[in-house]
Amino acid sequence: MESYILDWFNLLLRFLHVITGIAWIGASFYFIWLDNSLQTPPEWKQKKGIYGDLWAIHGGGFYEVAKYRNAPEQLPVTLHWFKWEAYATWITGFILLSLIYYLGADTYLIDPEKADLKQWQAIAIGIAVLAAGWFIYDLACRSPLAEHGLLFGLIMLLIIALTAWGLSQLFTDRAVYIHIGALIGTAMAANVYFTIIPAQRELVRAMEAGDVPDPMWGIRAKLRSTHNNYATLPVIFIMTSNHYPMTYSHPYGWLVLVALVAIGAWARHFFNLRHKGITRPMILVSALAALAIVAWLIIPPRVISQGNVSFNQVQSIIQQRCSTCHSRKPTDKQFTTPPAGVTLDTSKEIQRWAPRILQRAVQTKDMPFMNRTGITEQERGKLGAWVQAGARTQ
Repeated sequence: MESYILDWFNLLLRFLHVITGIAWIGASFYFIWLDNSLQTPPEWKQKKGIYGDLWAIHGGGFYEVAKYRNAPEQLPVTLHWFKWEAYATWITGFILLSLIYYLGADTYLIDPEKADLKQWQAIAIGIAVLAAGWFIYDLACRSPLAEHGLLFGLIMLLIIALTAWGLSQLFTDRAVYIHIGALIGTAMAANVYFTIIPAQRELVRAMEAGDVPDPMWGIRAKLRSTHNNYATLPVIFIMTSNHYPMTYSHPYGWLVLVALVAIGAWARHFFNLRHKGITRPMILVSALAALAIVAWLIIPPRVISQGNVSFNQVQSIIQQRCSTCHSRKPTDKQFTTPPAGVTLDTSKEIQRWAPRILQRAVQTKDMPFMNRTGITEQERGKLGAWVQAGARTQ
């Protein structure tokens, strides 16, 4: 019953995390597009302090948006702030991280074949990585390095690479990806909380006091907002990566992650330039080419033939190694229902899921989960040979 309740709590948190994430990323995309699409306003608007304006049509109506160089002559009664989307996304994400990877550290976080860690040690390392990552990033943003965008980005990518490699020596493959995503997401949310919102509060304070706002507040906030924008595609990929074991289960999964983070940020650069009226299709073409190269490099090796394998042999392996989870009544304490709805109780079900068995148990080898049932390489080979021979049950 406890596991069932946790499943529902997990579902609710994931639902909230996705909703708030969509709201946050949508706002980020919109305001970067808005800033990059602003046009020089007419002279009468410039005299009112308007830096740029934009006209748009949506939902059957016309919209006029104007951005002030500093602030309007008088603040409106209602001023909309964009912050809770970021806070709620991070809060729900951290609770999910804690619920799945920290509460279930022995299952999802710790890989005993990599490092002999106690639960509290693994959790401490995970949290320390998030805190240290933010500290290093924030320090870099406050240094002259932040003025050199490309160099800054390359150094941040190097830090991500070193962190991913280090975690890959300690944690499960899935946990490595999720912690890099949490690291980037923490930096993004902290940007909002510690820099962007304080800068906006300072603008409002100066306006109310009749002072001229210090433009540096806006410059710092804009820099962090831009960083967040470039991080969105990598974070979205990591959020969905658990569904694609060919990435995280690869022997160099940490390097695959770094490559995909870089490709995502590079692809985002194409759209940011396009919003400014600069179209460079080779950026998108090169990003797609790089993605294709990564996909080609991590193609699973061909299964070495094990000779004729009978279905009785296959069924015996499935019952011992897979059916503890993939059954209508799982005996594994971690699952109350079969993962992904895959059941392997009958010969027809085993035959139906043969392509998935080949992919997950033979090629990517991320199943059985954490290999808790102790499947051997020879048994994986037999499953692969059976599938490639036609997956016959007779």
